[in-house]
Amino acid sequence: MNSRVVLERFPAGGPRGSWPAEEFARARRMEGQQAEVVMDLASDAFLVIVRDTEAAEVAAAA
Repeated sequence: MNSRVVLERFPAGGPRGSWPAEEFARARRMEGQQAEVVMDLASDAFLVIVRDTEAAEVAAAA
């Protein structure tokens, strides 16, 4: 199954030079999760997601 879990949302209009979604995703990757950043055009936000079902279960349990 190709499921996704949204770990966190960040508004697209952040301060210049600030990449909070990328920083959050990097921190999750350092913890062993396969986090990535995607853009949700409908809500004009960056989402940090996990696509892997096993990793998603770990994120949901945390």
